[in-house]
Amino acid sequence: MKIIKEKITEYGELTGYLHEPSEEIRTPSGLPAILVLPGGGFRICSDREAEPVAMAYYAEGYQAFVLRYTTVTKKPDAVMEDPMQDVQEALRLIQERRREYQIAQNQIVMIGFSGGGHLAAASAVHGPLRPDRLILGYPGIVHSDLRALECPDIVESVDEHTPPAFLFSTATDTITPPVHPLTFAGALDRAGVGFELHIFREGDHGLSLAKPCTAGEDQKMMNVSVSQWFPLSIQWLKAELNL
Repeated sequence: MKIIKEKITEYGELTGYLHEPSEEIRTPSGLPAILVLPGGGFRICSDREAEPVAMAYYAEGYQAFVLRYTTVTKKPDAVMEDPMQDVQEALRLIQERRREYQIAQNQIVMIGFSGGGHLAAASAVHGPLRPDRLILGYPGIVHSDLRALECPDIVESVDEHTPPAFLFSTATDTITPPVHPLTFAGALDRAGVGFELHIFREGDHGLSLAKPCTAGEDQKMMNVSVSQWFPLSIQWLKAELNL
């Protein structure tokens, strides 16, 4: 594994976990890539939704990146454009170094959790640079006073150029209830954009992989049913990217 770290803006940092060339494992057309945006309400970038998620996709053959973007803790006067610019710079760097990093063309995925899901969705509808596919875990989409920053016109800006998306959440999430992913899925449907949506029966907010590696000592952060979102996302990406 090759690890790269790039300070891409004043407060934004990109870390990459890259498969290195191997005579035993040949990838003539390159590997897919995934850019992880942790949640945290734009106050922090959650460790639980960062490297562990990147490592899970790395193990599935992805060049994996984590973006620790601008938050109001780092920059008290931050506005939504700050983390959105971080995303643009991260996508630009990944695209510019696609051949160096052995990334297949048109196979850049972005995944965001909670507030990071809000940022991912906002970037996917507004950004001049957008991912090829989008994964949103219990994302904040509609207005919420719990987020420190907000993009107010995500749903209204969904159009045919918005990337296809995989969305998951739980019916008992009280922080970002099902209305959030359902609203985004409805907008994708109206725009004729493909999506897959999973609302699991129960589970707390912020489950990440819902496994011991992301739960720490909090038993509520482990959920066998919700943990199925990850293999489901892998199957969806295989179909979407023709892997």
